[in-house]
Amino acid sequence: MQSLAMIENWPVPTAAAAVVTSDGTLLGTYGPTAHRFPLASVTKPLAAYAALVAYEEGAVELDEPAGPEGSTVRHLLAHTSGLAFDEHRVTAPPGTRRLYSNAGFEVLGDHIAKATEIPFPEYVRQAVLEPLGMTSTTLEGSPAKDGVSTVDDLVRFAAEVQAPRLLDPRTVLEAQTVVHPGLKGVLPGYGHQNPNDWGLGFEIRDSKSPHWTGLSSSPATFGHFGQSGTFLWIDPAAGAACVALTDRAFGPWAAEVWTPFTDAVLAELGASR
Repeated sequence: MQSLAMIENWPVPTAAAAVVTSDGTLLGTYGPTAHRFPLASVTKPLAAYAALVAYEEGAVELDEPAGPEGSTVRHLLAHTSGLAFDEHRVTAPPGTRRLYSNAGFEVLGDHIAKATEIPFPEYVRQAVLEPLGMTSTTLEGSPAKDGVSTVDDLVRFAAEVQAPRLLDPRTVLEAQTVVHPGLKGVLPGYGHQNPNDWGLGFEIRDSKSPHWTGLSSSPATFGHFGQSGTFLWIDPAAGAACVALTDRAFGPWAAEVWTPFTDAVLAELGASR
């Protein structure tokens, strides 16, 4: 895919990208796809997928209590537990506001570790990374932000999410469906959004503006971006997913280049149909 070469002009030391279709076909790659990059918050979809494996295995229930009083596993996955961004401090009743929370994912990891009697990073490895052959991916620390991976590995994950083998497809569909519709909130780096839609560990594009995906991205697009200059989106309307990893912290540069990049990828996908 020629559009992937646009990352050559990004103001970053190192970047790699790839596109994979819903049937697992790798349409193109660019850059050092085996290079290991810190994922920052792109860690969250991996952690969420492991949480959904724990749910399907019967270790936890989505609506069982977890976190602050009145909060559940579902609230933690959907950033509606009321926990603050990076503090284990309650700032709103559960289910009333979309408060993006690293702390919530850390509480989620602790909850699953207690339920399974397996440290959460090890559970992620056993439940997601090992079965998908993601041998270059590690999680040592916070399930909210401490993953390290490669484009090659995240392509495997993106293919799995589009055509699930580890989970029932109905569970993955629920993960990409809005939880607690209509809630306002702040999308980090992009300001207040009304609504600020989220699924179970995946952010949902819907009608958010501004946004880190493309102007032509479908409202059903879901995924995540990270403060380390990383993103993964899946656009069901395009039948494809895109991964881009860099080693420069998110900032105005990313907002400037990510949207035209995604629009170029989508245009090339459309032209190839």
